[in-house]
Amino acid sequence: MKAIRLKIKQNLVNYKFPTSFQLKETYPLPPYSTIIGMVHNACNYLEYKPMMVSIQGKYHSKVNDLATRYEFKSGMNFDATRHQIKVGEYGVSMGISTVELLSDVELVIHIMPENQDLIMEIYNAFKTPREYISLGRREDLVIIEEVKIVEILKEKIRGENIQTDENYRAYVPVEMITNKNVFVNGEIEEIQYKGTMYKINKNYELINYGTKKAPKIFRKWNKIKVHYVSNLSASRRKEVTLDEDKYMVFFA
Repeated sequence: MKAIRLKIKQNLVNYKFPTSFQLKETYPLPPYSTIIGMVHNACNYLEYKPMMVSIQGKYHSKVNDLATRYEFKSGMNFDATRHQIKVGEYGVSMGISTVELLSDVELVIHIMPENQDLIMEIYNAFKTPREYISLGRREDLVIIEEVKIVEILKEKIRGENIQTDENYRAYVPVEMITNKNVFVNGEIEEIQYKGTMYKINKNYELINYGTKKAPKIFRKWNKIKVHYVSNLSASRRKEVTLDEDKYMVFFA
């Protein structure tokens, strides 16, 4: 199997928690759904293309910034005593919210489409993008350091341990650590949950919770349970997934 490896940098970025509003908190790395959305936008796909994604990287620090927040309620008419903006007959309130930002982000992302015929299409979309590429918010531009097609291999480690960059952290699906395919260096055996646990959105299906005549369509997200950890090594005599340049990958 082949994948596209991206090495990108970002200056200030927010990978927003879905349930974070007043303070728009950020994930430490972009969620799978955000990466998949970036790929679909870059390739101008209008329907979902199944793919596996591996995400690792680092950031320097967190800062807070102010942003304008707009609030409205369906069907509420404009009232000059409470609304700052009038849209037709309806009113919109304008206020301030706080946004959490990561600074000096570096990412190594592997994208492996289920349909391998899409490899060159995705590669070209990042090598010669039709417009600027963003990841996170629309204004969170990326600097593309590398776009490379790599072979994905599964190997049993027999020689020296293979390790991730000690400064990088990764989303590692729970089963990879449970099955001891990879381990956290310096871990304490008695501690069951290594690093920080997240349930990360990947993709969704549309579910009708209403009736055929009165549909109520909601997104039902497929969530991946992961460890957010650093300082990882491949276990000897265990099968581990690598790219051709010996980067460990943690596909989900």
